[in-house]
Amino acid sequence: MPGPLPVCLDVDEGEESKAGVPVSEAPKPNPVRYLAGEVAESAEAARAEVASFVADRLRAVRLDLALQGAGDAEAAVVLEAALATLLAVVARLGPDAARGPADPVLLQAQVQEGFGSLRRCYARGAGPHPRQPAFQGLFLLYNLGSVEALREVLQLPAALRTCPPLHKALAVDAAFREGNAARLFRLLQTLPYLASCAVQCHVGHARREALARLARAFSTPKGQTLPLGFMVNLLALDGLREARDLCQAHGLPLDGEERVVFLRGCYVEEGLPPAGACKVLVESKLRGRTLEEVVMAEEEDEGADRPGSPA
Repeated sequence: MPGPLPVCLDVDEGEESKAGVPVSEAPKPNPVRYLAGEVAESAEAARAEVASFVADRLRAVRLDLALQGAGDAEAAVVLEAALATLLAVVARLGPDAARGPADPVLLQAQVQEGFGSLRRCYARGAGPHPRQPAFQGLFLLYNLGSVEALREVLQLPAALRTCPPLHKALAVDAAFREGNAARLFRLLQTLPYLASCAVQCHVGHARREALARLARAFSTPKGQTLPLGFMVNLLALDGLREARDLCQAHGLPLDGEERVVFLRGCYVEEGLPPAGACKVLVESKLRGRTLEEVVMAEEEDEGADRPGSPA
């Protein structure tokens, strides 16, 4: 279990956060721990406000690192914790985030900036970096389906690519590219919390693509029904209500409360796919741990398969 981060990065005295938490209370040796443990978990402000503030402060952390000229090994530890915190707060925004103060495009750019800074530290070779396989996997999962991201990962040393976190991320990417929804969502259910946060932005599109395939396969002029429970299991939905909402959002009629009708000509795609809360795929994987524990690598199973998990 790592101790406090080795680089001291001050937070401005007297600054009052939009999340309602005075930044001056932050422990000076470890602002990332403070942001993960106190600000990101704050219930006194909207999650969009929290995400916007945390993203801004974490960007300042990255700039401070550059100004201090920290070594790559020290910087990587800080950047890993900062990126993990940012991924988590962005994942927590939920489907209504677009109506809040957080700018999704800006947040996405800041996540990519975080990956860039961290991966440059790794590339310079100073180590060891025990969390590198997990964070290279997070990079691929966040950029799921990107040819460039896959190319960069495949250029990593073979010993790194065969580590379990990165090996599983490659398997998820392959299932996503193949359109193999059954395998994709089985794999997504076995990912640990941070990996699930990284891939969450692709879940809505993957579900839409899977539903479109089902519509092409099962739609008939008279209509063919499927149990909504089948949809819940296949797409790792949070329950029958979310399955009903997903089907109705794509024009598919329901037969009662527990079956969907695939009727030819009914399936439609309008706007962005429903984001969903992703309680099964993301939130449930904290398993009683705090975000601070996950971010600071104070848990033992982050990035490791659990016994009995489907592959």
